[in-house]
Amino acid sequence: MNERPFAPACERNREPILGQLLKHFSGASRVLEVGSGTGQHAAWFGPRLPWLTWVATDLEERLDGIRAWTDDVDVEHRPEVMALDVNDDNWPDAGPVDAAFSANTAHILPEASVAAMFRGLGRCLEPGSPFCLYGPFAVGGAHTGAGNAAFDASLRARDPAMGIRDVGWLETVAAPAGLVLETMDVMPSDNRLLLWRKC
Repeated sequence: MNERPFAPACERNREPILGQLLKHFSGASRVLEVGSGTGQHAAWFGPRLPWLTWVATDLEERLDGIRAWTDDVDVEHRPEVMALDVNDDNWPDAGPVDAAFSANTAHILPEASVAAMFRGLGRCLEPGSPFCLYGPFAVGGAHTGAGNAAFDASLRARDPAMGIRDVGWLETVAAPAGLVLETMDVMPSDNRLLLWRKC
């Protein structure tokens, strides 16, 4: 069995996120998760959103870790796993996708890669599809709390390409991809869940 990577944040945030996905993905059938990371979210959400086919994606080198989690999910609700680099101009065919999800990626990816993620989703999502983007965000050019300000400083000290993204900036890169911000749900630990809609 593959060794399981583990992120404590996934354990902490999965219940609040699930509550929002139950609402936002109620009419969806196939969800593309961008940047599945450890695979914990895919393994957790798949069986709890039983009407969905969950497609977990990340860079090729992370897929074994994701499968270490998803292989334990019952066959009927086991997420699909596939390689995806958001920077590729041609994303692999994930089938007809009518929803998307990504957690804690926008502040890790460089700005160019965040824009590439939106472009890719704009190409593969069907009109009217929701995209739920979870994580810490700045609003109106300001951090929403002291904890996020400190976290942003630590990210940029580690890598200048990282950093908490402002919602207004995200809107500027989402618009050319045909994605419009619909709602912004306040989540625990000063996070947000941004609901985008493909026009």
